[in-house]
Amino acid sequence: MKYFKLSEFDSPDVVGSGEAMDMEFLSRLDQARSLCDIPFRITSGYRSEDHNRKVGGVSNSSHTKGLAADIACTNSAARHIIVTALLKVGLNRIGIADTFIHVDRDPSKVANVIWTY
Repeated sequence: MKYFKLSEFDSPDVVGSGEAMDMEFLSRLDQARSLCDIPFRITSGYRSEDHNRKVGGVSNSSHTKGLAADIACTNSAARHIIVTALLKVGLNRIGIADTFIHVDRDPSKVANVIWTY
């Protein structure tokens, strides 16, 4: 990966857990970052089951499978750039919140969706 270190995806309670991230997902995320030409600050990557419960994550969270990341984002111009890039690289499960963008490639869930929090 050009733009990320696996440690950026660690669950806060398990050092080294970024290693559990899906490499195809990370490759696409790296490609999207390249298209954007703006930094991606990962606020949540892999989550242990304990950490997922602590933050109120849903059961069956894509984060616990290493298939999801949340990217910090607080302005609409950057949000548009990031979402456009994610879609271009084939990442098509996107959640939009006030302070972050969730993206995942979980094959057990419906594709081609964008939701809000």
